[in-house]
Formats: sequence, C-alpha cells, structure tokens
Amino acid sequence: PNLPTLRSEDRDNSKWRSLYETQRERKQMMRETCSKYKSNSRRIITPYHVSRIFVADKYRVLYCEVPKAGCSNWKRVLMVLNGLAASTKDIQHNTVHYGNYLKRLDGFDHQGIYHRLNTYTKMLFVREPFEKLVSAFRDKFEHPNNYYHPVFGKAIISRYRPNATREALRTGSGVTFREFIQYLLDVHRPVGMDIHWDHVNRLCSPCLIDYDFVGKFESMEEDANFFLHLIGAPQNLTFPKFKDRHSTEERTTTKITQQYFAQLSPAQRQRSYDFYYMDYLMFNYSKP
Repeated sequence: PNLPTLRSEDRDNSKWRSLYETQRERKQMMRETCSKYKSNSRRIITPYHVSRIFVADKYRVLYCEVPKAGCSNWKRVLMVLNGLAASTKDIQHNTVHYGNYLKRLDGFDHQGIYHRLNTYTKMLFVREPFEKLVSAFRDKFEHPNNYYHPVFGKAIISRYRPNATREALRTGSGVTFREFIQYLLDVHRPVGMDIHWDHVNRLCSPCLIDYDFVGKFESMEEDANFFLHLIGAPQNLTFPKFKDRHSTEERTTTKITQQYFAQLSPAQRQRSYDFYYMDYLMFNYSKP
C-alpha cells in the first residue's frame, strides 16, 4: 500500500487518527466487496482501465476522475501540485477540462503505467450514486448543452416519448428525468453509456487497482485536506470550496434527489438501485 503513514506528531491528533481509521475501513469494505463479487482480481491492467486516471508526478499521486464528485476542483489541485498553476483560484473550468495540462496514466508506456501504479499514492473520490446521477442529469439536460442535447437528448426523446413534437426531436432539449432513467435502464440503449452516469466500478476499476485513499463527496473538505496533509502538499494549498458550474444554482442535495426520484415508479427506483448496486455496496452507502 502506498498511503503515507501518519507522521509521529499526527498520531497524537485525534482528528487525523480517526480520519486514518476511516480510510482503513473504507478500503477494507471495498476489498471485501471485490473479493465477494469479482473474480477479476488477477486480470491484466490495460491502458483502458487507467484511462480516467490523472497523474501528478511531482507528488507521486494518481487520481481517478469520478465526474460529479468534485473532479473539476481535484484537477485544479493536481495542476497546482504539478506546478502548472500558482493557485486553484486562477484556473477556469475550460482550462481544467479541455486544456490537457494534466497527463493521464494511459498516455505512458506499459512500464510507465506499472511503475506509477506500484509506487504512487492512488486515490479516488466517490459520491452517493443517486445524488451523483441527479447532479449529472441537472448539469447535462437542464442547461443548454451542445453535446448532450443533440447526441443523447434526441435519441432519448425519439425512443421514449410517444408523441414527441418536431421541435423536441430537432433540438433534443427538454429530456425529463423519467425519460433519462428509461434510457439508463434500457439494455438496448439508443446511445451508449457516458462517464457522467457510469458506475465508479467501471470508471476506476477498484477491484483491479488497489486504491490507497477513498474520499467521499459528502465529507469532501475534511477528506480532501486530510489527503493533502498526508502527501505533504504545500500548507497553503487547500481544497477549493466553490461550485464549478451553474454556480448560482443549489447543489444537488438529498432533498433535491428525492424530488427527482419521486417522479419514478417504485419499479424504476428499485431498478436504478440495482443498476448502481455495486457502487452502493463497495462504498458503503445505505440504500435510499
């Protein structure tokens, strides 16, 4: 394991000690779930498996990006750690996502990938699956978007809306949460999966890659700053608090999530839970 141990002066600090213990429990839960449900612990790790992992060589950190779980702000932090920016405040959203300043692990050769997997501190941040799903839906379908509306919206509306208007079919805008869930649960999906609603299990392969640190969106500030402390990041670097997109809008909360799921039938709710079952289990989220 490549999680730095607590420094001797931190061992007397009950907060650090309990956060460290929390990490031990989360990793144990993850491993137990993997050994119970997965037989692929001896599979070969391919570049595909590490395509969502970002590299900060300077601090020897690997971060698996889970969208809607603080990923924009994590990338800002990695850019500062890598010496690409002086402060997280100066980095625009588009720079983070389209600037290609951060290297991904699949960009290295076989040896480079394995060396980093074996020696760097590997971390990921997760979020309650239904909240993450609603957050993604609100972000991609309730705001103008020149990718999700034409690509996903059109396909979803034409397949699941019986008397769709010509306008709706033309723009792909106005997908309802119910229609979105129908698409998500359809084994013959009209358009493929997307990283914003895929399982963490598929995005980060936690049964194949032994993550050293598992943070949660729900305790983001505490977990993130604990992680930065563990890797010896500069003292003035703290995890940014700002909401990255649609900053005037309320963050997706449990209450907001319930309002969306209330629009579904009990069967759809159950099937949505089944869809994310492994994520619920692996990261110890209770059934909503």
